Amino acid sequence: MTETNRTPSPLTQLSEEENLFYSTVCQFAEETIAPLVRSMDDEQQFAPGLVKQLFDLGLMGIEVPEALDGAGGSFFDAVLAIEAISTVDPAVAVLVDVHNTLVVNAVRRWGTDAQKQRWLSKLATDTAGAYALSEAGSGSDAFALQTRAEASAGGYRLNGRKLWISNAREAGLFIVFATLDPAAGYRGITAFLVEKGTPGFTVGRKEDKLGIRASSTCELMFDGCEVAEENVLGEPGKGYKIAIETLNEGRIGIGAQMLGLAEGAWKHAARYAQERRQFGKPIAEFQAVRFTLAEMATEIEAARLMVYNAARLKDAGQAFLKEAAMAKLFASQVAERVASQCVEVFGGNGFVRDYPAEKYFRDSKVGKIYEGTSNMQLATIAKQVLGGRG
Repeated sequence: MTETNRTPSPLTQLSEEENLFYSTVCQFAEETIAPLVRSMDDEQQFAPGLVKQLFDLGLMGIEVPEALDGAGGSFFDAVLAIEAISTVDPAVAVLVDVHNTLVVNAVRRWGTDAQKQRWLSKLATDTAGAYALSEAGSGSDAFALQTRAEASAGGYRLNGRKLWISNAREAGLFIVFATLDPAAGYRGITAFLVEKGTPGFTVGRKEDKLGIRASSTCELMFDGCEVAEENVLGEPGKGYKIAIETLNEGRIGIGAQMLGLAEGAWKHAARYAQERRQFGKPIAEFQAVRFTLAEMATEIEAARLMVYNAARLKDAGQAFLKEAAMAKLFASQVAERVASQCVEVFGGNGFVRDYPAEKYFRDSKVGKIYEGTSNMQLATIAKQVLGGRG
């Protein structure tokens, strides 16, 4: 049995440069990240020096212009990096994903020239980013924010709490959404650039999660946090627009994460099926196992087509809202199914931590939850294909 061809059709065909980039990231993931996966999952934190290595390899500034110390790459390049890392450890991919598809993209698109000059080089070289939208009472209802921003002499004063914030432990820059005028509803929401260490801003406890445990997910607390006027991202009252449009792009990144996770689980299952012998032969020779692996490979290829198509559309400046929602929805479903089947191929060994199958299964579940639940993706898709309010 051999691994599936990664480029079997025009839609998934990579250019020579893209293929070299993907291969480079895969090599880094296998050689540098893979030996650390189990210990990072156990200790619930990244290994010392790993984040710096991601910066040194250029994976934290993929779309940042070369003039600002970035790689000058495309959104599709970021998707490839997320996919490649996720085949080994989806927890590390979360850091790269949120940083590139949400934080960097938001600053590139909505930042003033001064904000871009100040932050893009740092985001590309040494400062991780986090995206602080969710709260206890605003998950799928993203704009039911209770975090308040009040005008002050120096700019604005923030008060409130954020929950479920990825990268919170590692980040030096946070995009924080708060409401200036609750009576204005979503039109009162404003985005702020807040540095770690700003007085009145505290990173709270890290959540003890089912999966992607090395990735930090923390609460943030704002108690009279003073933010200068020049740290408003976009315009006051336009935060909802930044959030919606950035998350639409970020969902392609989550699709890539789930695609890579499924690929990684499949490779382990296929390898184990060749090694595990029962009744005098490898279990890969039994039709039930062969058909299971064939179905897994087919679903992975379908997910790849959808994720790559959405990313290509985004880079081409074409509409991609429906395609992004479909890619995230389907890739997260595929990841969960493939990871579950991987556990079953491993049998009893798939249920213990000595083997990789159980971690892929634990990591897969979050794909249906963050950056828009599956139900929210279905609502978006329904609105796009049927009209109405979803």
